[in-house]
Amino acid sequence: MEGLGRRVLVAAFDGWNDAGEAASAAAALLREEGSYEPVFSVDPELYFDYQYTRPQIRFDAEGRRVLTWPETTLWRPARRSRGTQLWLLTGVEPARAWQAFAGEIIDVALREDITGLVSLGSMMSDVPHTRPISVFAGSHNEELRAKLELEKSTYEGPVGILSVLDQAADAAGIPAASLWANVPHYVAGHTPSPKATLALLDKLEDLTGARVPRGQLAAEAAAWEATIDAAAADDEEMTEYIRQLEHTRDTWDSPEASGDAIAQEFEKYLRRGGDGPSKPGRDDPPRR
Repeated sequence: MEGLGRRVLVAAFDGWNDAGEAASAAAALLREEGSYEPVFSVDPELYFDYQYTRPQIRFDAEGRRVLTWPETTLWRPARRSRGTQLWLLTGVEPARAWQAFAGEIIDVALREDITGLVSLGSMMSDVPHTRPISVFAGSHNEELRAKLELEKSTYEGPVGILSVLDQAADAAGIPAASLWANVPHYVAGHTPSPKATLALLDKLEDLTGARVPRGQLAAEAAAWEATIDAAAADDEEMTEYIRQLEHTRDTWDSPEASGDAIAQEFEKYLRRGGDGPSKPGRDDPPRR
């Protein structure tokens, strides 16, 4: 695919960038449905705060207790094929030394001859679960925006590790794009959002030209929506609030609506520091 090339790294992290687990679930499905081998993992001692992201203990097949530490790993396709192939970067957002972290990842990407980077994120937004999940597709690379019809964000303020990686990739000559799914804030903190994961994967396929598996996401998304419908039906206040969100979304989708609407929602989310509204209808002011 012109613009991102044929060796595209897809990055997704648990944490701030991952409302409704939509982004991390997308990367996990790609890895589960494909055949990948690890290329590189960061040293967790350098980048993670174990009081924030604690190691996990489990039993292995022989019944032994094993500690699993937070990690970030870069995966390559185990088999080469024609057309666009996707490398994966998965793990936990680091707690410290972001510049060094990004430098390590980009060094490995260059060794792997990566030709493009697509970061996946998901954000809590004032959107209804009953409408298609909107995805913000943007880039700060002018040539990439022109070729792939991407948006340019005008946001200024706090960012997550995805933005740091995007900047580092562009500085190293690897064009970078970002995809952010809007997840209804009233469910984003309580349950995975397969409908948002599906929307990210659909957009990723459009952007890269790679064949992207969907697994059982279509059925899971329908069941997710039906479950929320049933819960909302017993709550008049929530039902009315969802109707308001539907009206707003339908206005976005009207022919008269500006193409900047999704970008504005994305920037509003970032100004809130990644937190969705604490109650229906709240629109927090920008941080000073």
